Amino acid sequence: MAAGKGTRLRPLTTNKPKALVEVVEKPDDPASNLVMTGFYTFTPATFHDCHLVQPSDRGEYELPDAIDLLIQSGRTIDAIRMDGWRIDVDYPEDRDAAEERLQDEAEAVAEQ
Repeated sequence: MAAGKGTRLRPLTTNKPKALVEVVEKPDDPASNLVMTGFYTFTPATFHDCHLVQPSDRGEYELPDAIDLLIQSGRTIDAIRMDGWRIDVDYPEDRDAAEERLQDEAEAVAEQ
């Protein structure tokens, strides 16, 4: 993910919103260690534009492709860096690990 105006590869480095200039899905040589996570807010008009997205090599419609199309069409997409941890929850064991981590953090807060 690259953010900023006037450059193609300016890493997102602060908590201030910055306009994305490009979305690169799983690059071979990433510009930073930042990733797009599954927390998005879109206007209803965005969903109309998503019909332009073509299926990926895996036959799936990829959200990063939709976001990149919006950027290329001149729309402003702001990114905000969020600190903390994240975990994919695609599989039951992932959800179990996330639940365990949340429980551990809740217990730690309760003990303070």
